[in-house]
Amino acid sequence: MTPANNGVPEESGSGQSRFDILYEDNHLLGIVKPVNIPVQEDATGDKDLLTLLKEDVKERYAKPGNVFMGLVHRLDRPVGGAMIFAKTSKAASRLSESVRTHAFHKVYLTVVHGQPPKTQGRLVDTLLKDPKSNTVSIVRRGTPGGKEAILDYTVIGSAEGYSLLKINLLTGRSHQIRVQLSGIGCPLYGDQKYGAAVNRPGQQIALWSALTRFPHPVTKEDVELISLPPGAYPWNLWTPTIQKQAIR
Repeated sequence: MTPANNGVPEESGSGQSRFDILYEDNHLLGIVKPVNIPVQEDATGDKDLLTLLKEDVKERYAKPGNVFMGLVHRLDRPVGGAMIFAKTSKAASRLSESVRTHAFHKVYLTVVHGQPPKTQGRLVDTLLKDPKSNTVSIVRRGTPGGKEAILDYTVIGSAEGYSLLKINLLTGRSHQIRVQLSGIGCPLYGDQKYGAAVNRPGQQIALWSALTRFPHPVTKEDVELISLPPGAYPWNLWTPTIQKQAIR
């Protein structure tokens, strides 16, 4: 297994990246996604992560012409943490196949209000997205346009009325973690969209992509990216050691 922060670049860049790089070679680029940056262009017109990464690679390696950067999975704009991008079309295609065949594994950490009814469990819901409002709701199974959403959660600990959860995402629906946890009465800390009644404007949503594991598209070896949440409240209610043990 190739762990995070241990990728050995096969090409040598001359400059320092503006991103925290977890893994890089000729085929892949793994980074810590900063919070509050859209992954791809959206209606706000704000600079997106794909564009910024292309610029970063172009500058670091003095590449002429356009730089390829393939988007394989997504994170909501306010969410940060480990993400992998493909630097070639072949790598993008093979990683996308890994996602389709569930060989692509993602683990999240989140802090929620209250505590789920069980210390661990599986949530299975049907979700329907409203593109106009960019919101997602839980609907009855069989609702036209509805998509099945499945996640497993484990309660790692509780403090000050909050709980730290480990989330294994089995499907990748829009806003899935936020909607499903709000649906059981445990909205995420800082989530204004699905927990406005218990959160204050300006709070940063406490959802983090902590681990991403997948087979390398060329070598087939397991690649593992690890990124722990920032040390700010409410994350600092649990030590980095507890957080790291939780995602293993």
